[in-house]
Parts: sequence; C-alpha cells; structure tokens
Amino acid sequence: MPTKETKRCTWAGTDPLYMQYHDEEWGKEIHDDKILFEFLILESAQAGLSWITILRRRENYRKAFADFDVKKVAAFDEKDTERLLNDVGIIRNRLKITAAISNAKLFIEVQKEFGSFDKYLYSFMPDGKPINNTTGIIPASTPISDAISKDMKKRGFKFFGTTICYAHMQATGMVNDHLPDCSFK
Repeated sequence: MPTKETKRCTWAGTDPLYMQYHDEEWGKEIHDDKILFEFLILESAQAGLSWITILRRRENYRKAFADFDVKKVAAFDEKDTERLLNDVGIIRNRLKITAAISNAKLFIEVQKEFGSFDKYLYSFMPDGKPINNTTGIIPASTPISDAISKDMKKRGFKFFGTTICYAHMQATGMVNDHLPDCSFK
C-alpha cells in the first residue's frame, strides 16, 4: 500500500487511475499472451492520443473486444466492425478498429510460428530477458523497439510503430523504466 513516502515516476501524476496503473502494472514482467494481446489492442488504439484516454476506456475495450480473446477478435467481421464504430465506449476510428481485427489474425500467425507471442517478442531481447533501465532517462523508442516494430510491420501489423512498440514493452515489463528513486522500481 502506497504511503506518504511513496515515490512515483512523475508521469503518474495525481490521477488515481494513472497511479494505480503505474503502481500495479507498468513495468511488471508479463509473459501471458492474452495480456500481451490486450496491450497490443490498447497501445494501438492509443496512437495519437494520451494513455489516460485509453485507460479510462479499458473496460469498454474489454467488452467490445470479447475480453481480449484473440481468436474471437480475429473472427470479427464487417458487422462487428460496424458495431465497434458505433460503440461510444471506445475510440471509434475505422482504421484502428480494422487494424485491431487484422492484428489479431497476425498475432495468431506469430503464435503458430514461435509457439507464443511472448517467445516472439523476447527473441528480440538480449539473452531473452527484460531490461532494467537504471539511467533515469526514459526514451520514446530504442533500437530493440525499432527492430520489433520493423519486423511486425513486415508481417502486416498496423498501428505499431517504434514508439507504440516501446510503450508496449514498458507496459508489459520487457523494459522497466521506473525511475531509480521510484518506490515501484
């Protein structure tokens, strides 16, 4: 439980939802493909928007995108696209919605090729391990996010450029970018 002496990364600010996300999720190592898919959908939806905008709609995304069941999302059709375009609880951008459905199909292809999406992502990591950034400098992208993003683009993924990829890496603990004096490092 956070106390008065709790130190957080400055980006967490004072919004309770942001602070909870910072304290309980951001930078925590995840190897569950279902959660990796959830963040793929959420991070892609975030393109051009603030993360808090997406966090506030997360439960709506969960309902709209079949509890982030990749097989169900991959099977979405034009009727589902129209349903999503009319869902005021999510970002109603046709390109992002169709990309989410297409990305789900590609996610499954990567799972088949590598055994899991997790194994695919970690194949880019030094020694297959997460990075603990102790510099106190948080980049927007890195050569690793460049490589992952480039490979995913080659595979057909959309809305997953290097900056979004790096945000995904931070969110899922592939990199721990908590500041050195953060209580959650």
